[in-house]
Amino acid sequence: MEDDLAPRAVLRPKQSHDSTPKKKNDKKAHAPTLRMIPLGGLREVGKNMTVFEYGNDLIIIDCGIAFPDDNMPGVDTIIPDFTYLRENKEKIHGLVITHGHEDHIGAIPWFLQEFDVPVYATPLTMKLIELKLDDFRPKMKSNKLQVVRAGESLTIGPFTFDFIHVNHSIADAVSIAIHTPVGIIFYTGDFKIDYTPTSGVPPADLGKIAALGNEGVLALISESTNVEEPGTSLSELEVGKTFEDIFHRVTGRVIVATFSSNVFRLQQVISTAERFGRKVLILGRSIQNVFEAANKLDYLTYQPNTIIQVNELDQYPPEKIVILATGSQGEPMSALTRLAFSEHKLTEIIPGDTVILSSSMIPGNEAAIYNVINELFMRGANVIYKTLSAVHASGHACQDELKLILTLTRPTYFIPAHGEYRMLYQHAELASLMGIPDDHIAILQNGDILEFSEDGMEFAGYTEAAGVLIDGSGMGDVDELVLSDRLRLANDGVISVMLVIDRLSNRLYGAPIIKASGVIYQSDMKKMISTCQDTVEDMAEQLFKKKKPLDKTMTPDSVSKEVQKVLFDRTRRRPLVMTSVTVI
Repeated sequence: MEDDLAPRAVLRPKQSHDSTPKKKNDKKAHAPTLRMIPLGGLREVGKNMTVFEYGNDLIIIDCGIAFPDDNMPGVDTIIPDFTYLRENKEKIHGLVITHGHEDHIGAIPWFLQEFDVPVYATPLTMKLIELKLDDFRPKMKSNKLQVVRAGESLTIGPFTFDFIHVNHSIADAVSIAIHTPVGIIFYTGDFKIDYTPTSGVPPADLGKIAALGNEGVLALISESTNVEEPGTSLSELEVGKTFEDIFHRVTGRVIVATFSSNVFRLQQVISTAERFGRKVLILGRSIQNVFEAANKLDYLTYQPNTIIQVNELDQYPPEKIVILATGSQGEPMSALTRLAFSEHKLTEIIPGDTVILSSSMIPGNEAAIYNVINELFMRGANVIYKTLSAVHASGHACQDELKLILTLTRPTYFIPAHGEYRMLYQHAELASLMGIPDDHIAILQNGDILEFSEDGMEFAGYTEAAGVLIDGSGMGDVDELVLSDRLRLANDGVISVMLVIDRLSNRLYGAPIIKASGVIYQSDMKKMISTCQDTVEDMAEQLFKKKKPLDKTMTPDSVSKEVQKVLFDRTRRRPLVMTSVTVI
């Protein structure tokens, strides 16, 4: 029993990496190899980007962003590190996209600023990319955006791509089978197996996936987001049944907040509203953009008079209104948050409203979401969210769905992707239980270079892939020192010390000037400022007695350190101390 619980050697961390394959054999260095290089999406959720390289030909799958955590104050977003791409710029033949979520398309504007290559994406995904380029500043355009569709094939250099329809929480999601000279790579992208999706949407093309398995899959690269969840994901059809039940019970307005990109959820809400004789108001810029994009592609079905504008809201009683809003994650400027805090210019929450949060809580957003929920309850709304009712279906495969893909593809090698380390590890365990040999499973991290050849799968080194922080208009200008200073400012405040030294008398010229912000309560501020002044003056006095020249010994660093030491002894806080020394 103990042996079963022990980590397998193949999955045990090696030095700073946890890469399964052994070091490349130099004798085989000149044999044709296919390289896989993840530049994002491994040991994290976000900024998905994977490079496939064969000889002088290189293609990229996805180009997403990640969102900063609480330890990155002032950072707007994080994009993949393009260093490897810059070093191999002449090899790049194109960027292929699996679907239109931010963690798969969000970094495309930055990518296209540097690399003028074709971008291949399905119809809705391409509409969202075009919107993103239009919103970027400076505004961007590309004449190399090419639409592909599920069921089609595309050949780029030595690579042939089969685009395979899968279910996800956004329309036009595809898995990709990459036919290479070395073998077939099956790249799932984000997916679920939904046998009863919304009307007009087929289930995933399991027949095509099974056919690939019969043909022979060299490597399966499969997402791991919901690997910790047993069974199967909830069908979108079940969410529709929950909406039906809620609409039947409520008498006031219904406000539904969901991920703006979830076209299927938009359709569910609109269809349910029509069955109950309600009008629908689309509220929020991002959800309006997706609605218009899906509408142009004829992905939505509704009566023309169902959708109303905000200026028509007062023409209908509350029981005839549904509002589709942004803000399911508690975003400060979203429509739902502004409604909750009575900050929206055109409408507000009224007693009797029913608010449905039709989404999951993204880790890190819980506090913001519960803050909005609390405010909604205080304003007299009834709030329904996932922990209370089946109002959201995940777009990611659970364990039984992941097992099904492993069974259908029967890969020679397996690489878990799209997840934090624990997710990748558990997915590797799942693959092992399904019969994949341990030495055929690779748990990688961003930047690892994995090679496939006739000799098998080998780890061939690594490249830069830590991610680039975007701060305002700056790209990569924020480093660990800057973040450290910002965190100190946020947690402990800042003190500014200004002093003037008279070189001739070797004395301070007047009392030091101390200013503080965010350090201590206002009631104790005078005492703290006095303590800082006394510290600087005592330091000057001791140096004067020792006949040390103040202009040489009272440097900004030495004064700051002395003030910091005294403040920590008195307050147990470490504010950022900025000292200015002027010599006259």
